[in-house]
Amino acid sequence: MSHLKEKIFKIENAEQQTGLLGAQDNYLDLLEEGMDVNLRAFGDEIKINGEDEKVDDTMEILRQLTHLIKTGIRINSTDIVSAMKMAERGTLEYFQDLYSETLLRDFKGHAIRVKNYGQRQYTHAIRNNDITFGIGPAGTGKTYLAVVMAVAALKRGDVERIIITRPAVEAGESLGFLPGDLKEKVDPYLRPIYDALHAVLGKEHTERLMDRGTIEIAPLAYMRGRTLDGAFIILDEAQNTTVMQMKMFLTRLGFGSKMVVNGDVSQIDLPRNAKSGLKQAQLVLKDVKHIEFIEFAAEDVVRHPVVGLIINAYDKFEAEEKGSK
Repeated sequence: MSHLKEKIFKIENAEQQTGLLGAQDNYLDLLEEGMDVNLRAFGDEIKINGEDEKVDDTMEILRQLTHLIKTGIRINSTDIVSAMKMAERGTLEYFQDLYSETLLRDFKGHAIRVKNYGQRQYTHAIRNNDITFGIGPAGTGKTYLAVVMAVAALKRGDVERIIITRPAVEAGESLGFLPGDLKEKVDPYLRPIYDALHAVLGKEHTERLMDRGTIEIAPLAYMRGRTLDGAFIILDEAQNTTVMQMKMFLTRLGFGSKMVVNGDVSQIDLPRNAKSGLKQAQLVLKDVKHIEFIEFAAEDVVRHPVVGLIINAYDKFEAEEKGSK
């Protein structure tokens, strides 16, 4: 049986106060709602009231966040949400590990690090396997982190080029009836990939590497008949591949190459009679060596906490609708 109690967290200096409370105490509001406790800041103290276990978890979250601030990391609401999710899962002791490793520095010199435990598993899987599948909802950082890992591999000299592809299913994959050249036809479908590359490398550097052929972005149809050696290959929106397309893509893997296949099986845009290649790959390849599947949940969505609640609400509604049919 839970008991109510109060604990006081001591803030050491003004830097910690600003970092922990956030603008207009909005970090405290996040913690209060997420941990189901009552928080009040007075001077250099934060009073925590609530059920004993939740109060203890909140104290530990504040300690962990304070440690980050001391190491020079500027925390944001994503970090707060990550800490709360990890407290909920009982993995808060690993919270510091998320921030100890810099995957890469972006073109502005900012350190890129994972934002939660799911992302940590994903980046480790990419590092340790030939083919990694990242499956889960939008907003979990799958595409962005795959691009980060690809650019890091290119900079280390592990690969000679980056190839990024996705099925242009909305355009019927033939792309013949769309006006303009190939680039104009496929660019709308590849926008999230460009956004990720620009965030990591900057627009100009991305364009230079594309002009040299070091980075290639193309629709999936253009992968047929090629063997891709010495490349880091990313397939995005893989839920929209057919079974044949997925098999064709996976068998392009050459020597010295890595593949990352990302998708969200709840967002399939294929015609009703077509089976998703991603869904089948989950069944066929689950026990194959050098291939790892990482499944992201709504809790891993690195956006405003309400986004995770929205995804859960839709999932619940759809499950109930299916059950009533």
